[in-house]
Amino acid sequence: MNLFGVLDISSSALVAERERAEVVASNLANADSTGPANGRPYQRESVVFAAQPLPIGQGSGDSADLAARGVAVAGVVADTAPPIRQFDPSNPAADAQGYVSYPDINPVQEMADLMGAVRAYQFNVSAVQATKDMIQQTLQILS
Repeated sequence: MNLFGVLDISSSALVAERERAEVVASNLANADSTGPANGRPYQRESVVFAAQPLPIGQGSGDSADLAARGVAVAGVVADTAPPIRQFDPSNPAADAQGYVSYPDINPVQEMADLMGAVRAYQFNVSAVQATKDMIQQTLQILS
């Protein structure tokens, strides 16, 4: 695999992890949301990753290139967990029985997911930087 293949893989992971962080941030922002006028609260979302093959013709054609994959966001799926109902008849969002529905979002889990996305992003930035340094060193040797 050539160095540009490494850059392609890391850059695809950077894009995917950025989207993961955005979805987690949206979950955290809506953790206490009672929902729109239809009465349904916000639903927690998760990002689904999928392997993405390198573009045709990318790489040297060796066995490492055949196994190389990038990462892509296959989709963003809504959690199917039912809302959490709390009794609060004074809340304007309360239903006829006095219950308010909140999304089933655990802020601790969301913060752990966010830290994982940030850490994976940092690893990929480091990989891009190391690859850039190797390319620069190779160019210095060749010149």
